[in-house]
Amino acid sequence: MKRRFALTALAAGAVSLALPALAAASLPPVDVYKSPTCGCCGAWVDHLKAAGFSVRVVEVDDIAQARKRFGLPDKFGSCHTGVVDGYVVEGHVPAAEIKRLLSSRPAAIGLAVPGMPIGSPGMEYPGRSDPYDVLLIDRKGRESVFAHYPKA
Repeated sequence: MKRRFALTALAAGAVSLALPALAAASLPPVDVYKSPTCGCCGAWVDHLKAAGFSVRVVEVDDIAQARKRFGLPDKFGSCHTGVVDGYVVEGHVPAAEIKRLLSSRPAAIGLAVPGMPIGSPGMEYPGRSDPYDVLLIDRKGRESVFAHYPKA
């Protein structure tokens, strides 16, 4: 009886240790196109990794050209462009919204947080968090609010 309990406890421990790796493995990888000198882009990459995404960084000299290549209009531009599972993710989009996008699978180009709002992932500033919207960009380039931050 003690042996069975010990084996069950050992197996349960092994499974609990493997769960974070399994969760990360279920998320598709994100390719991030960014300037080699942008620090906030690196902070956003770290945010994605902390949320369980694997990230491949591609350094480019012209982020607008990368954004154009993926079909996102310039008016939604920011300092980096991500591509995940067929969607474009522009700017400092929270990882939770990327996960929601991937689970809901809308007919869209992707998500964008235009500009570089203070308080968005990678743009944290102590004691300040400006309101901003995460926009869903449909295939015709039209926007709608996907999420509003800070969340109430």
